[in-house]
Amino acid sequence: MEPFIRNDNRQGPERYELASWQQMLSGLSAGFSGRGGGVSSPPYDSLNLAFHVNDDPRSVLQNRSLLAEALGFQPEAWTCGQQVHGNLVAVVKAADRGKGYLDMASAFQDDDALVTDVPGILLTSFYADCVPLYFMDPVRRVVALAHAGWKGTVLRIAESVIRKMESEFGSKATDIRTAIGPSIGACCYEVDDMVMARVHETLEAIGGAESIAKVAEASLKQGKFMLNLKELNRIIMIKAGILPTHIECTSWCTSCHHDKFFSYRKDNGVTGRMASWIGVKER
Repeated sequence: MEPFIRNDNRQGPERYELASWQQMLSGLSAGFSGRGGGVSSPPYDSLNLAFHVNDDPRSVLQNRSLLAEALGFQPEAWTCGQQVHGNLVAVVKAADRGKGYLDMASAFQDDDALVTDVPGILLTSFYADCVPLYFMDPVRRVVALAHAGWKGTVLRIAESVIRKMESEFGSKATDIRTAIGPSIGACCYEVDDMVMARVHETLEAIGGAESIAKVAEASLKQGKFMLNLKELNRIIMIKAGILPTHIECTSWCTSCHHDKFFSYRKDNGVTGRMASWIGVKER
């Protein structure tokens, strides 16, 4: 069953929520934005949530405010990092609330993942085909997000988040719930030999070399492969100790569903960005 359910409020920002998680942890909000219900003009129409795509910054701020308020958070709760396709994880403290909300310069630098146990902080990151990864420890009320393109995936950013939750907050991998959100699917994601070599290295490093057939198949083009980043991240999570029954995975492909999502490949690099979010509201 699809875990990311579209919110029925057609008047507000388009969004897809992790409904089962929100029932599991009181005050939790987690999900992924669509491309509709915002104020940005083409080619960023209309709910672009990122500054770095050359959209009008005033439109970006208004879109961020619209989404935060629709989720029941103050706009100033919006907290994000500079995404560089790495595997660094920032621990977000109360004093960090709002970093990156007003501009890129104030965001966490060089961090593709954020983790916090502080209520009232809305962790966010941005996408137009890359894979959003969600983490929740309902026992210790810790939440995290990771941005995983192919580079972050082969660097095992999912494992980095799990280890950070264990070391900083005492989480147990067997307690952690994870989710894999809308991204480009194996149906549309063609990669070359160089990327596949890195995928092989990653699977060998975690003892999952036999899983290569699950994550890629040959394309019709010579030397090209169709890569399933969602499945690769799922395997990395399991090898890091996450129970398979604790992993939710979307069926949405951002390239196939261009009417609902921005897609870097579909739009030839000129497009807006969706946001993933997760946060626990203050009691």
